[in-house]
Amino acid sequence: MNRSDSDESAYHRSPSLDSKDYSAAHGAFRRYSSMYELKRCSMAQNCLQCLKYLMFIFNLFFWLGGCAILGVGIWLAVTQGNFATLSTTIPFISAANLLIAIGLIVMIVGFLGCVGAIKENKCLLLAFFILLLIIFVTEMIGGILFSVYRGQIDTYVREDLKEGLQLFETDGNVGLTNAWSIIQTDFRCCGVSNYTDWFETFNITRVPDSCCREYSVSCGLHSPETWWKDACYEKVKMWLQDNLLALGIFTLCSVLVQVVGLTFALTLYCNAVKADTYYA
Repeated sequence: MNRSDSDESAYHRSPSLDSKDYSAAHGAFRRYSSMYELKRCSMAQNCLQCLKYLMFIFNLFFWLGGCAILGVGIWLAVTQGNFATLSTTIPFISAANLLIAIGLIVMIVGFLGCVGAIKENKCLLLAFFILLLIIFVTEMIGGILFSVYRGQIDTYVREDLKEGLQLFETDGNVGLTNAWSIIQTDFRCCGVSNYTDWFETFNITRVPDSCCREYSVSCGLHSPETWWKDACYEKVKMWLQDNLLALGIFTLCSVLVQVVGLTFALTLYCNAVKADTYYA
């Protein structure tokens, strides 16, 4: 065989060798891709598992907090009656009733989140998401309405509180009486706008004993010089303004917690739907 024949034979064999090399490289690439895909799926699954347990722990503490709030509300309702009831138009809004309502809502939301997360139950996760979304939207709407109608709300609350003074120390209004006594003692104030608000209530020049700078029985019948002069409504507003930063931080944290809860629930719900579709 001459040199030209050998070169030609090598030329014809080279495509076969290149094809084998390509097949081997292609197979290696496919194996690498499969391993990478499996690794990525494993990481995603681990993240979802971590997310599931984080949501469970978060809602467990949420549920326990709701139990505590409910317990305090029930204790107030049993021992103090309608404690902190100041409104005459909506008397059912008291500290006890508010705590009971908030505690029940928090417990229900926490329960749905706990069981829905640990069981990866689509119905419970969806119910948790919808309920939390309703609460979030309601809070946003309430905040916007309060900002827009702040002046009207301020006037209405002031007038409603003045009407509530007429029920002070009357039968069946122990909660209102206790609430005013605590407010006037702690804030060192008297009446809604000033101490003269009480004159119409008692039909004489008299204020409750909690208005006195130095408390004693029937001290509200003494000279006005011994009474607190500041208005309770303004005092409470000033207290809220002084604690505005704390209230703002609490509100922001509450919003962030709700947004995180909505995100977790939606992520787990979508994963549960995909899993059901895959295995169907």
